[in-house]
Amino acid sequence: MDLFSRGIFLHIDLGLHSQCLSYPSFMLFILFLTFYIAFNLGANDVANAIATSVGSKAISIKRALIIVGLLEFTGAVIFGRQVSQTLSTQITDPTLFTPHIFVMGMTSVLLGVGMWLQIATLLGLPVSSSHATVGAIAGFSWAALGVNAVNWSSLESIILAWIITPIISAMTAALFYSQIQYWIISINQSSPIAKLNEWIPWLSTAIVVTFGTFTLPPVTCNLTYLLREQFNLNIPKYGISILIGLISSFSLTLYSWRQVEYRDIEQGKQEQEKASNLTFGPVERLFARYQFLSACFIAFVHGSNDVSNAIAPLATIVYMNQSHKVPMGKIDIPIWILAIGGVGIVLGLAFFGKKVIITVGDNIANILPSSGFCAEFVTAITILLSSRLGLPISTSHILVGSIVGVELVQNSASIQMITLRRIMTAWLITIPISASLGAIIFKFMDFF
Repeated sequence: MDLFSRGIFLHIDLGLHSQCLSYPSFMLFILFLTFYIAFNLGANDVANAIATSVGSKAISIKRALIIVGLLEFTGAVIFGRQVSQTLSTQITDPTLFTPHIFVMGMTSVLLGVGMWLQIATLLGLPVSSSHATVGAIAGFSWAALGVNAVNWSSLESIILAWIITPIISAMTAALFYSQIQYWIISINQSSPIAKLNEWIPWLSTAIVVTFGTFTLPPVTCNLTYLLREQFNLNIPKYGISILIGLISSFSLTLYSWRQVEYRDIEQGKQEQEKASNLTFGPVERLFARYQFLSACFIAFVHGSNDVSNAIAPLATIVYMNQSHKVPMGKIDIPIWILAIGGVGIVLGLAFFGKKVIITVGDNIANILPSSGFCAEFVTAITILLSSRLGLPISTSHILVGSIVGVELVQNSASIQMITLRRIMTAWLITIPISASLGAIIFKFMDFF
């Protein structure tokens, strides 16, 4: 082992054997590890949020990185707390651990997950950070106290969700896209543009309702309370949310109708041809705009779900530092911890996200804006529902399942089975590798 590695483990060991966990040097090191995981999470997992949009040429990679980065951060801060509570207290039984052992285990989780995510990113493989985190927690728990330290019932339910969600997302995306094809873009339609005009209000409403149902109430509840208390206004509980939703749906519908007009279509065609060598018809160009909205949606909900994989160990350590006891249930996640995870994710995406974006966006199948919109929209709904339920599912599984589902309807021959097998192999080995890393690092730290 090199001198740097020896220094790291000695530093951890000295911090853990201190009278408390409040040594600034130790906490700074834990903050660094958390940022390290978040950075690698952004470079790998966040690419799923924008890969199909970039692959279908609905949005440039530079524009995607800026907008998606902001939405990832916002989703992490607003909705990331619930899933973090699940990961930090439900994979293992905290009552079996002393504070010293539990903190050492969380440190091994941070190191193990960060290492595996970095390796996968360098290989361009979209692995699941949820898999890695859960595997590392289970690995250190087993290494520390044996098989009974792992909460197998909770682990089984999470693994079952990982198996079921890509199947459900594939079926849902296939059904959704088949309806889009039949009613709007089918060659049997005498006038696809006229059909698109008929469906624009429904598509706009579906986007706004789906996104607004889960995001507006938490944001507008404080405003509603303020108007009730300060101005004595009798506003319904969800009145502001409904009003914003109606305005947004109406505005998106009008905007979309205008984009279908001839002059706007020709102008958009020139811009699209300049950005890529592809030429889309007016229907696909409008779906490119819808796909951009779905990319924003999936980025927001991805941040709300997957930030937990970076901050759950840190949140547990901070709780123990303040309370001097092992958490027995849900813990309060400070907003500054969520912010650290969000910043790390954004920077990782900006610097090293391109490889995974190419793998998912270009190397699985030939994605059109209409099929990409369906895949991303179904993925975002599945992730957001899981996040609100506090269930740490895999974004990679859901998105790849959705892509395969729409491509089975669009053109099954375009699916690149070699790439798909590489991705599935990476999924299968993630849990064993991360569990092994968590256990080995824990044993090594315990030895010193």
